[in-house]
Formats: sequence, C-alpha cells, structure tokens
Amino acid sequence: MKSKLHKLRQVGLDELRVRGSQAFAAFAERQNWSSSSKLISDHALLRLFDGEISDLHTHFRERTEPKFFASFADPQATIDELRRRWPGAENQIVKRAERILAGYFDLLGFRDLSFGNPIDWHLEPVAGKRAPLVHWSRLNYLDAELFGDKKIIWELNRHQYFITLGQAYWLTKDERYAQTFVEHVNSWMDQNPPKMGINWASSLEIAFRSIAWIWALHFFKESSALTAETFSKLCKFLYLNARHLETFLSTYFSPNTHLTGEALGLYYIGALMPEFKESGRWRNKGLEILLAQLPRHVQSDGVYFEQSSYYHRYTTDFYLHLRVLLSNADASIPAVLDEKLRLLLDHLMYITRPDGTTPLFGDDDGGRLLSFFAAPANDFRATLAAGAALFERADYKFVAGDAVEDALWLLGPGEREQVRKRGLPPLVES
Repeated sequence: MKSKLHKLRQVGLDELRVRGSQAFAAFAERQNWSSSSKLISDHALLRLFDGEISDLHTHFRERTEPKFFASFADPQATIDELRRRWPGAENQIVKRAERILAGYFDLLGFRDLSFGNPIDWHLEPVAGKRAPLVHWSRLNYLDAELFGDKKIIWELNRHQYFITLGQAYWLTKDERYAQTFVEHVNSWMDQNPPKMGINWASSLEIAFRSIAWIWALHFFKESSALTAETFSKLCKFLYLNARHLETFLSTYFSPNTHLTGEALGLYYIGALMPEFKESGRWRNKGLEILLAQLPRHVQSDGVYFEQSSYYHRYTTDFYLHLRVLLSNADASIPAVLDEKLRLLLDHLMYITRPDGTTPLFGDDDGGRLLSFFAAPANDFRATLAAGAALFERADYKFVAGDAVEDALWLLGPGEREQVRKRGLPPLVES
C-alpha cells in the first residue's frame, strides 16, 4: 500500500485524468453502457457519414479522393515495374500467398504455424493455449501460463499478410486470393465481437490491423469477392477501431512506439476514410500526437530515444508513411517532420553494414508496420530505399541498393525517377 501511495504522489493531474477516464470507459463497456461495446446497424452506419451516401460500397470503388499510395494510381504500371526490376519477386509473392491459402504462416521466427482450419484467431499454437473470450480489460495478457506468447496471437491478427494476398491478386488476377481475404476478415469479425477478447487488449494491435485492412480494401476493391455486406461490416469495425484508439491511447501507459503507432492508425482511418463525420478529429489527433512526439522520440543526432535499432526502424516507418500521406493530400509538410525524418534515415544509413544488415541493439519485438517482401529481421534497407526515393537522396539509395521493393509500393513506379536515375552518392573525404 505504501508503494502504491508513493507512486500515486508522483502522478500528475493530467495523468490521473487520462487514466481515470480510460478506466471509466472500460467499465462502461463492460456494463454495456457504451455505444462502443456493440456493432451498429446498417442504418446507423449511414448516419455516421458526412454527406448523402446511399451505397457506401459503390462510393468507395468510384471515389477519386482521398489519394491512396501512388502504386494504386495505375496498378498495371506498378506490376510491370515490379516484373522489370525484380524478375524473381512475382514467384516469391505467389509462393507466400499459396502457403497462406494452405493455412501456414511464418511469424516472429516460427515457420509453418497453423492456427486451425478455419483459423482460430485466439489460438497460440506453439503453447497450444487459447485466450478466453471476455472483455479485453479483464485479460492479463502478460500471463503466459494462461495465454502462451501473446505476441504470436497478435502477429497473426495484425493481418499484414493481406498485403501478400493483395500483391498476388494483382499479379495473377486469381480470385482465390481475394476470396481468402474476405473469408479471413469475415471470420475475424465473427470471432472478435466488439471489445471481447485478446485482440482488443492492445491499442497498437488495433492500429496496425486497421492499417492493414485499409491497404487490403484498396488491393481488392475491384474484386467481386468483396461484397457490399463485407465492406459495410468492415467500415463498422473501422469506426469502432478509431473510437477505441482515441479513447485508449497509450499516453501514459507506453508513450513510445505504442503511442506513435496508435496515432498513425488514427491518422490512417481519419485521412483515408474521410466519409465519417468524426474523421477530421481522428486525423488531427493522430497528426498532433505524431508531431508532438518527434522532438522527444528523435534526439538531435537522429537516434531514437529508446536507443534500439529495431524501434528506430519502426519509428522511421511510421513517419515515412505519415510524410507520404500528407504529401498525397497536398497538405503542408511541417518543417520538424522533414528535419527529424532525415535524421532518422541518416542514422539508418550509417548503421547499415556493407552486406545490407543492421546490428540489432536494444529491445525489439520482431514486428513491422507493413511488409511488402520477405527479408531477414536485421535488414532495414527497405525503409532506407523508401527514404531515398522520398527525399531524392542518392546516398541513401547507394546504401539501400536495389534489392527491396517498399519504395515501389509507397511511392509508385516512378519512385522519384529512381532517385533521379541513380545519381552518384556524395563524395566522402578520407
């Protein structure tokens, strides 16, 4: 009790306010008092939109704004460029997609994990344990005796493998990949009702899953497998995800990559689903947090403040995505964003070894924001290559080489004219 009282004395008024409001919000959900504790009706969904939209699915397919990533402006040009520059990539993508269809996943160093058929989204297959379906706030997910390794469950539930299915769909036009996406996302929504279970227990996981869903919706938006019913249900969950994120931000719980990752998820939903009346608030809140954390998270020498090479890469990816999305929206680019992002990329460049690997120092969790190709966990060149194209930096490009495809998917087939036709890196004085 003395220890708890001592900790309480160290807590500021704002922290007490935030933690108190979050505790009450979770309590209200458990009592079913909160509108966030259940899925809304189709009629209620339409009332959430700003403007007259009677057919949401058709509207999404036909809209031209907001702009998504440049690779989606002309999918065929993107595919052609992928085949031209990385002739072996198509075969690798299709092979990975086929293993997903067969129900096998490589996650966090484990190979050929199976979560059942159909997938059990609460199963930890290594320990053979299943998380119970109770309100997320009642779960002590640190209890490995009860859950096994929560990270394995969460890594699958990030749904980042939807990117691989989307790439394979574009390359082959095979509807099996779109059908698998639809089957998986529908089974996930059925098995994870609002606020129930381990997959609602981490706001960061909700953010990453939301980002993956938005990418998947753009990959599969022309597929007949993506029905109006599935699209509508996904929108309802994205709405709940955004509400959850803004309510349960890791402001005082874990104000590192958890907070900035959650803010990026909030920005993604707000910027790329602007039809919601609340999108402007989500977008502005996400941007506000990301910009406010920059001076704290990125030190004057460009090193991420936790001094972890892996989380340094995470942070660089977060701000790369933010920078591209702001540019796509023709929004003004805050000077601090470009300044700190260049510093982050500078540090990545200098710690990249001649063989393309990066030393892993400090903490890491093995995850990624998104993954567009298979690479070892200690190969950060994909991030550096995207930075090279974004800022037209030949020195970044020289170190990154041409073995990674992230820049193509983030910036389109031009990739800033391939860093102005591979200009020479600046001379380094001996």
